[in-house]
Amino acid sequence: MSGTGGFQTQALPQPSMAVAGDFASQNPYFTLDAGPGGLVAGGPNGVSVGLFAWLYPPVDPDSRATIVQNFGSGPPAGFVHREQQGLIITYLANAGMVIQKGFQMTLMVGGDFWVVNNGTSQVVVGNKAYANNANGQASFAATGTSTSAATSTASTVTAQTSSFTGSISGDVLTVTAVGSGTIYPGTTLSGTAGGTITTGTQVLSQISGTIGGVGTYYVGPAEQNISSSAISGTYGLLTVGGTVSGTFAVNNTLTGTGVAANTVITAAIGGVGGTGTYVVNNNSAVGSSAINVTGVSETAWYAVSGALPGELVKITTHFSAYYQSGVGA
Repeated sequence: MSGTGGFQTQALPQPSMAVAGDFASQNPYFTLDAGPGGLVAGGPNGVSVGLFAWLYPPVDPDSRATIVQNFGSGPPAGFVHREQQGLIITYLANAGMVIQKGFQMTLMVGGDFWVVNNGTSQVVVGNKAYANNANGQASFAATGTSTSAATSTASTVTAQTSSFTGSISGDVLTVTAVGSGTIYPGTTLSGTAGGTITTGTQVLSQISGTIGGVGTYYVGPAEQNISSSAISGTYGLLTVGGTVSGTFAVNNTLTGTGVAANTVITAAIGGVGGTGTYVVNNNSAVGSSAINVTGVSETAWYAVSGALPGELVKITTHFSAYYQSGVGA
């Protein structure tokens, strides 16, 4: 069916094989183990079906994040399958693929599904599926392939610090006074005066208050109980310079000589997309050099059918030598 108003304007001799997010088989499938209060579609625009997604705080009583978004850093938490949970919210639209903000939902962590090839090259059986960190769209390439979203020839990372007075209850940091610096997402926290903060604890996002200052923040890992005391923060400041190609963006992963593994852009503070300054979640210093970013993360899914850009492709976590031989397509 096509056209406006829901009236049929076209007839095809062969119906479409599927819709993005559909199950591609009757093989076993697995949902993400969510606890009380999860999972819930995040805002402001809800969560789109047929894409990959990531988890965000607040956490549930099992210390599991409850909010789902179609953007994030690192490997996605799962795939958004189609079970008629998308609503039609546009007047006279024929279909809806968005789970509205606040609606309950599930994520798939295993199984066989259909997804659109949003890459620029043809999919080959056995290619790994990669999730776009900005929107959850799928592209495909060989396992372990790192595709640069942007490149720069003369960029640096400098170590930065902050100090403030605050307390942590569960997964919420409450800051009552700032001594120095700014509190950004990606800031790693340390302190022992009010109780020992778990090693590797990072600020995830701000909930309320003055931006980067007094207020409340989500932190992870959760289930911490730190009384009001002096807390220190560290982060890195990425300055992008030289010849720049492509777009630097939040959730991109840095690559380059001397760049610590899993260094991710967590905020843009002095430039959007190109030359400028960005916050990263690691304060290891890097001298002026070529620093690039990747905008996709490798997933657990493999392609088991071929597809041109824009076409549907079957993906699975049940990959085997049968598909590797090429006869399983």
